[in-house]
Amino acid sequence: MNDDHPSLSRDIDQPMPGKGASFQARVAPWILDCFGPVVAKDRQERGDRLLEEVLELLQSGGYPPERVAALVAYVYGRPAGEPAQEVGGVMVTLAAYCLAHELDMHEAGDAELSRVSEPATIARIRAKQAAKPTGSALPIPVPGGATVDK
Repeated sequence: MNDDHPSLSRDIDQPMPGKGASFQARVAPWILDCFGPVVAKDRQERGDRLLEEVLELLQSGGYPPERVAALVAYVYGRPAGEPAQEVGGVMVTLAAYCLAHELDMHEAGDAELSRVSEPATIARIRAKQAAKPTGSALPIPVPGGATVDK
């Protein structure tokens, strides 16, 4: 990530963007406040957290865990895609998943951002983060360690 990227380089002392701002713009000050710029920009840790949340979503919807390894092998057996196109694919697929499960993804996202923005929740998240090995979304060390892209 480029350090002059507006979503993460902005001054975290600025007021949180209003409800009319994009969801991503509203997440930026939260992640900087909660984790600081090093962890916020750690691409490997952000990837770990994305994967963890996707797996938790699938688990909550009754997805069979034995399918996960097969899909990992399938995806990693193909050439890597273009990040911007893959983000679009994630967004379209999440919207379709939410439709199938009768969930409002925007409402759920707003509710979760409000929940994790509560001072007590931020304190719990920071304490949990401090107890983890550097560069891991897991409470145990994982192969590969931390990679912070500057």
